[in-house]
Amino acid sequence: MPVFEYTGLTEAGKNVRGIRDAESSKVLRQTLRKDGVYLTEARPAEAGAVQGEQKTGLAREVDVAAALGFGGVSSQDLAIATRQLATLIAAGIPLVEALTALVDQVEQPRLKKIMGVVKQKVNEGASLADALKEHPKVFTDLYVNMIRAGESSGALDVVLVRLADFTEAQAQLRNKIIGAMLYPAIMVVVGIVIVGILFVVVIPKVTKIFEDMNVTLPWTTRILIALSTFARDYWYAILIAIPALIWGVRRWVRTSRGRAWWDRAQLKAPVFGELVRMLAISRFAKTLATLLASGVPIITAMDIVKNIVTNTLLSDVIDRARDAIREGESIAAPLKRSGQFPPLVYHMIAIGEKSGQLEEMLQNVAKSYESQVEMRVSALTSLLEPVMIVAMGGGVAFIVFSILMPIMQLNTFVPK
Repeated sequence: MPVFEYTGLTEAGKNVRGIRDAESSKVLRQTLRKDGVYLTEARPAEAGAVQGEQKTGLAREVDVAAALGFGGVSSQDLAIATRQLATLIAAGIPLVEALTALVDQVEQPRLKKIMGVVKQKVNEGASLADALKEHPKVFTDLYVNMIRAGESSGALDVVLVRLADFTEAQAQLRNKIIGAMLYPAIMVVVGIVIVGILFVVVIPKVTKIFEDMNVTLPWTTRILIALSTFARDYWYAILIAIPALIWGVRRWVRTSRGRAWWDRAQLKAPVFGELVRMLAISRFAKTLATLLASGVPIITAMDIVKNIVTNTLLSDVIDRARDAIREGESIAAPLKRSGQFPPLVYHMIAIGEKSGQLEEMLQNVAKSYESQVEMRVSALTSLLEPVMIVAMGGGVAFIVFSILMPIMQLNTFVPK
């Protein structure tokens, strides 16, 4: 299909320019008119301009920053910007002017640049959803499709508020989990460092004393000395082997077979498996409820949710549910058949489908499982702390016992 560079005037009298594909200039004129733009000039686009829809210097700068991984946009930054844009739109400010004001308000450097590019695209005649879609590392399919639904329904401000609420809720839940696991993680690191120092520095010095004594050492001491000698002589191999092992496992998990095994193992893991399932169900219900409430079609919503749920076993169930919906079946039936979703979930979804209150029921499911996740994480943290203290104490006690045993044996042979 031919691609045209065009210039035009909006109903407010502003000059806009951009690139669009259309069968002819006449069709282009009609398409732009529907968007509230009066075509003043159109000419076939050059090949260089078509590539990436004519990226500006600012857009290229954003792409370089994204490629290098600098200045990542956090969920909290995105939620704040989304809520600010919702406030501006709700106040009746035109979209381009609202985006201009938003660019001035945003403090996060990369998001500020991206919103500047988005404003330029919208000013050239693109829809907000299409402009956001060009930055998939910041704006997910969920975000873009909700914006598209909001633009189509004329309720963009309402959808933006829902997006802000959703993004903030997901960020808060993630932060609670990370915060709860931070202390146990610090304890693990400290324990590894202490044991490493004992094995590499302290135990070799004690070993020399035992060698000078020329006594038969207990088996615990011999094990300790062997481990210490290995750590001292092959520390470089250990430093290489651990990252290599992690890298190899990560590569294997990225394969379809490895990913299936890993996801299955996660769900079957004692204690943690149920937590993984609860998190996935909470995200599934919350995301689907938010999309449906914003006017996104059910099939599109299920496609998005399938990609958001990272566990392949559960995402396959959602994929089958989407196919069943296409054939006229309910959502609840395939979820029930899978055996992966608890009865509470598919029963509440079935009630929501029958009563016409599916969004509300999904929100209730999400709230229920979010609270269960928080309680489970809190309980796990409370359990992990004493277990780790006992484990670290046991390790240190073994080392001390192994060092003291030969000394105590030697004392029993010393004549009084």
